[in-house]
Amino acid sequence: MKILIAGFQHETNTFAPTKASYQSFIQGEGFPPMAHGDDVLKLRDVNVPIGGFIQWAEAHGHELLPVIWAGASASAHVTEDAYERIAGAIVGRVQAGGFDAIYLDLHGAMVTEHLDDGEGELLTRVRRIVGDEMPLVVSLDLHANVTERMVELADALVAYRTYPHVDMAGTGLRAAHLLARRIAHGRPFKRALRRVPFLIPVNGMCTLVEPARGMYEALESLESPEKEVVSLSFAPGFPASDFDECGPVVWGYAYDQDAADNAVDALYAKLVNEEARWDVPFLSPDEAAREAIDASRAATKPVIIADTQDNPGVGGDSNTMGMVRALLRHGARDAAVGVIWDEQAARAAHRAGVGARIELALGGGSGVPGDAPLEAVFEVESLSDGRFRFDGPMLNGMAGELGPTACLRIEGVRIAVSSIKMQVFDRNLFRVAGIEPERMKILVNKSSVHFRADFEPIAERILVAKAPGPMAADPADLPWRNLDARMRVRPMGPTLAALRASAA
Repeated sequence: MKILIAGFQHETNTFAPTKASYQSFIQGEGFPPMAHGDDVLKLRDVNVPIGGFIQWAEAHGHELLPVIWAGASASAHVTEDAYERIAGAIVGRVQAGGFDAIYLDLHGAMVTEHLDDGEGELLTRVRRIVGDEMPLVVSLDLHANVTERMVELADALVAYRTYPHVDMAGTGLRAAHLLARRIAHGRPFKRALRRVPFLIPVNGMCTLVEPARGMYEALESLESPEKEVVSLSFAPGFPASDFDECGPVVWGYAYDQDAADNAVDALYAKLVNEEARWDVPFLSPDEAAREAIDASRAATKPVIIADTQDNPGVGGDSNTMGMVRALLRHGARDAAVGVIWDEQAARAAHRAGVGARIELALGGGSGVPGDAPLEAVFEVESLSDGRFRFDGPMLNGMAGELGPTACLRIEGVRIAVSSIKMQVFDRNLFRVAGIEPERMKILVNKSSVHFRADFEPIAERILVAKAPGPMAADPADLPWRNLDARMRVRPMGPTLAALRASAA
């Protein structure tokens, strides 16, 4: 076969402070930087979905027509300019024809300045050109907000099954197998979909622990690709995209409609029967600092605090200072915080040089209520150009860049400061700033769950703090306007309609 392939990934937090521009996709911001044409094929060994698909296609002798791959860190809306330029490149190549099937590596939670359903719109434009008969499969992020239009227009959608996302390339491989089965079958699969009536906090979706681990184990036990049920997926959703189809979805494909319905219904029943287990407790910044300091006294490994509400992987700007202030208030020692995105501070440190003491107003640039820059004198302990390699499980082997980077010390707290925004899901983001994470008593990570893939092996304990930040860890805290009013805003919580009535 000749298979057209392309990728366009963005997780949109419509409540976040900063939008994703075309430049964001050029840089990648923790994703591989934008690639065009044959350069897309260089992603074959990277843990992204298109990498797994490329490996399968090349191993089976198929010809690939690569168009573009573009991803950017979670943020507010994708600008209209960025969307139309990237989607336009994909649609333009589809228009040229000359292929037998299509594979798209998408996220599933993209909202743009002019569209609520970025992926659904892209699939609409593609189907308008190729018609209904062209085999088209799509891989999705576990945090996809799967819409009716996406399900209707793709022959198959398949989502990650791990969070942290260590199976991204594996999901591209599953998409490839689905494409092969779809072509061998000669006609579309039967499909089933159930929309879950409550939002799930991001921190509750970690597949290393229950209940998410058990949900995916059940999913795999019900899937029988060689028999009736060819694929099952569960996307807990991204609970910060303010549009009517935001939320968790279970879906699947089978050769028989009853088989598809029964498998999806079984997963849906398990999920709603265990609704209370999906709720998440959070610590205040002071509670987290006190618990971490107490636990670290006898610990042989670092105590890790997830600064989840400022996670750039879900739309934060990675520059709020709530956890830094809490550590200082309680006299923390041998603590490190990473990574604060503050280009001006990083450049000031580089101008001053190692060993200098400089007065800065550090971070606090997101305008979040309860947060402000930390005005203080810092010692410059280390400087680097910010270039590193990912050695952790998620993007293993990929090059990363934080721009001019510094380690600033204030009292017993070291702070990794970067010029480019990136979530801390690899220990090397500390190391590139001159901080050895294993030697710290306390680590504060600007991340929600992804950090666990590389940090859990070195962690004494993991705490989750709800410090001020752009991404509400509890979706009930968000000022929803466009969410389906029947949706419960957290597990066992009230519906949006009930919340509105109580506030009236």
